Amino acid sequence: MNDLNTPQAKAAAAYNAASDLFDHPANTFWDRFGRSTINRLELKPGASVLDVCCGSGASALPAAEQVGPGGRVVGVDVAEKLLNLASAKAQNQGLDNIEFRAGDMLDTGFADASFDAVVCVFGIFFVDDIPAAIRELWRVLRPGGKLAITTWGPDFFEPANAVFWNAVRDVRPELYKGFNPWDRIAEPAALSAIFNESRVPEPLIVAEAATHPIVSPEDWWTTLLGSGYRGTIEQLEPAMVEHVRQANHSFIVDRKIQAVQANVLYAVAEKL
Repeated sequence: MNDLNTPQAKAAAAYNAASDLFDHPANTFWDRFGRSTINRLELKPGASVLDVCCGSGASALPAAEQVGPGGRVVGVDVAEKLLNLASAKAQNQGLDNIEFRAGDMLDTGFADASFDAVVCVFGIFFVDDIPAAIRELWRVLRPGGKLAITTWGPDFFEPANAVFWNAVRDVRPELYKGFNPWDRIAEPAALSAIFNESRVPEPLIVAEAATHPIVSPEDWWTTLLGSGYRGTIEQLEPAMVEHVRQANHSFIVDRKIQAVQANVLYAVAEKL
C-alpha cells in the first residue's frame, strides 16, 4: 500500500479527493445500487456483515438497518475521508451496530468464518489480483453465508464516458483511460471466469440494465468529480481541466443528454 502506483493507492487518492462531492444529490447511484445489493442477501436480524470498499456507507448502512441491534456490520475502505463520511451518517441515523475502519481487502485481518455475509460493491476491481481478493473474502465467510460482489456492467456512463476520456486524451494522452479498472469484469462471462479462477463456487450473476439521470451539465461534472474520475481530473493543470469540463458541458447540451448508462452486474455466491 506504500507504492503510489498500486491500484489500491490510486483508488485511495481518487476517492479521498472525491469525498467532497461523493454524497452530492447528483450521485444517487451509490445509495441506489448499494441498497439493491443488500436487498438481494435477505439478511436476518442478528447477522454479521463485512462490507469491503464500503465508501461512505451506501451498502453498509442498509445492512446495519436490516441486521438490527443484535447484528454487526464492519465497513472497510482505503479512503479514510469516505470512512469519516460513513461514520457521521451512521451516527446521525443512530446506528450503533456498525463500525468503519481503514483496511485492505487482500488482507482483511479477520479470522476464518467470521461473517454471515460479505459484500463488495464497485470495488473488487481495485486490485490487480481479483481472484486473490475473492478468496480472502470467501475465507472470512461462514458456511451458509453469502458473498455479494456488485460491479459495473458494459458501456459504463456512456455516451458521456467516451467524451470525458477523449477530452482527457486531448490534453494528457498518457492518462487516457488510466482509471477504469471495472472494464475487466464488465461482462457476465468475465465475472464468472474470475470466480472460477478464485476456486469459489459459481455465483448467481444477474445483469441489470440501468441508467443514471443527468439533470444538467453541471450535475454531470459533479458526478465526475464525485467518483473515481476525480483521480484523473486532479492530475490536470487548470487550463486542461477547463478544456475537459467544456467538452463535457458542450456534449451534454448539444446532444440533450438526460441520462447515461449505469448497467450493473450482481454476483452472489453461497458457501455450503
